[in-house]
Amino acid sequence: MIVVVCLNPALDITHYVPEVDWAGVNRAAAVYARPGGKGANVARTLHSFGMQTVLLGLVGGSTGAAVTAGLRELAVPAELTEVTGETRRTFTVVDDQGTTALFNEPGPEISAAEYARFRAAYTSALHSTATPASAVVLSGSLPRGLAVGSYAGLVKLAADAGVPVVLDTSGEALRRGIAAGPAIVKPNLAELRELSGRALADADGGADLAAVTTAAASLREAGAGAVVVSLGAAGLLAITEDGCWRAQPPAAATGNATGAGDAVTAALAHGLAVGRPWHERLRHAAALGAAAVAAPVAGEFSRDAYDAGLSAVTVNREDVSACR
Repeated sequence: MIVVVCLNPALDITHYVPEVDWAGVNRAAAVYARPGGKGANVARTLHSFGMQTVLLGLVGGSTGAAVTAGLRELAVPAELTEVTGETRRTFTVVDDQGTTALFNEPGPEISAAEYARFRAAYTSALHSTATPASAVVLSGSLPRGLAVGSYAGLVKLAADAGVPVVLDTSGEALRRGIAAGPAIVKPNLAELRELSGRALADADGGADLAAVTTAAASLREAGAGAVVVSLGAAGLLAITEDGCWRAQPPAAATGNATGAGDAVTAALAHGLAVGRPWHERLRHAAALGAAAVAAPVAGEFSRDAYDAGLSAVTVNREDVSACR
């Protein structure tokens, strides 16, 4: 079983409009509401593949009730800890050109007692003998009230139980989480740039792969077992115990990119849990990330695009000094 943690879930509301008029009235052609937050998107994707999973997190208020009801409707197993604050909402606006704007509320403030109840549920899931945990995913932002080292503590609890962790967060929470030794971390370019303090763009504004590789290697030296960097439409670059790898989709996918990184995280966790070799993990991750862009809302993906992408994605081992 894969244990997925979403400490700051949300009710995701997505509006599709022909074009955005920031000074006038916008009428949506389609509106979607789904349980969201990065961890919830990961759990929904894993569930779509028939992977045994459970979503743990913190929910409160009427929005939290809507998230819980949405997960139940989608048949995604969840054991959520009730809190007194109101779960946040996120609003995504997508126009006909595929331009996306995302508006995130901050979420509730969590008390020490509420987080202690969550940790008890998390520890119980890690040590379950009925459904043993094969991997843990820690994904998304920390809600207010939680210490910046909270993910590091959850990584350590998993390590003590012998369960590998995939960590997908940002900033100081990511830095401290890396020091605790997760199996995989998955920053995007902006998160890697913030963490490493390095310029990662080339003269044309694309990713400078040499700089990205060096920055990613520094995260592995800091404690991560492997680092998989999302390059957006350019695919993935991975620094692993089995060398450096580059996974590239055949063409840039168009649509709503919100949640594409969560699809990548889900594929990496799935590959970790079932023991896929790195080149296959990355093939599935790149294909699933592109297929998520082709779906209307985060946490979903186009099955046809995914199936086509598996044969179209190229995965190559990179021979660069930072990987040695």
